[in-house]
Amino acid sequence: MNEAIELRHLRYFIAVAEELHFSRAAKRLRIAQPPLSQQIRNLENHVGHQLFVRNSRAVALTQAGEVLLERARHILKRIDEDVETVRRVGRGEMGSLTVGFIGSAMLTMLPGLLGSYRVKYPQVELRLRELTTSRLVDAIRQGAIDVGFLRDAGPTEGLVVESLLEEKYVVALPETHPLANRSNIPLERLKGESLVLFPRELGPLAWDKTIALCETAGFRPKIVQEAPEWLTVLRLVSSGLGFSISPACVATVKATGAICRPLAKCPISTNIELARRSDYLTPIMEMFLAAARLVFREPAAVSFSDKH
Repeated sequence: MNEAIELRHLRYFIAVAEELHFSRAAKRLRIAQPPLSQQIRNLENHVGHQLFVRNSRAVALTQAGEVLLERARHILKRIDEDVETVRRVGRGEMGSLTVGFIGSAMLTMLPGLLGSYRVKYPQVELRLRELTTSRLVDAIRQGAIDVGFLRDAGPTEGLVVESLLEEKYVVALPETHPLANRSNIPLERLKGESLVLFPRELGPLAWDKTIALCETAGFRPKIVQEAPEWLTVLRLVSSGLGFSISPACVATVKATGAICRPLAKCPISTNIELARRSDYLTPIMEMFLAAARLVFREPAAVSFSDKH
């Protein structure tokens, strides 16, 4: 088609072709009849062929007009669909989102959030990656991850970090430990015993908090073994290698031979945090962040259907 043809020409043409009456078409389009007739003549000049057969009693489509009607409807439908797609992208309802998370976040409300989000936004390609807090920080900075669920990252240069969930700590002990039958554990009673913990480089602040918790109880623990996964930590505890201190959500992990008990005193808490780059925020990210805040701060509203 000639580039001089505009969308309004096609809309005018369709109205006349469907009404087969210039006066009714003009009324439908809410314009005067003379300008409409002039626009149709201009369109015919652009096409180079007559589109309507006109006489004093009737208006009919020519063969060229019939072909143009089919094509014009298809063009306008496609444009409407494309515009709606753009709108959905702009509203954060279509596109892709890469979400990173630490393993222990999967023991919180995160699975419910991801499931509900997929149902609510089926046209968003949700990519999930499990990493440690330290690696998540690097991946978000580099743009490999859009949004990340971390533990105790704290204020971090280049990132916007907000706390979603505050957790207490629990102590993991072998079932045969003398304190295993207590409803809560005075941490000072574990002075002199060996600690099983994750390596500091996986989450420096989380590691520091664990050590600080012991120090508030009057001792500096001896770390006898390191392990990157909480299930591995619990299995090592069950083998009698030592005790561990973990976020409360880890108590939901079943490890034969190990039990988790609340601390009698827990002056320090650990936090699940939500992070993104400070210089990058898309509509999809905004929608996901809002959903995450709702689910973590109002767990009963996990479907978040009434909020959007």
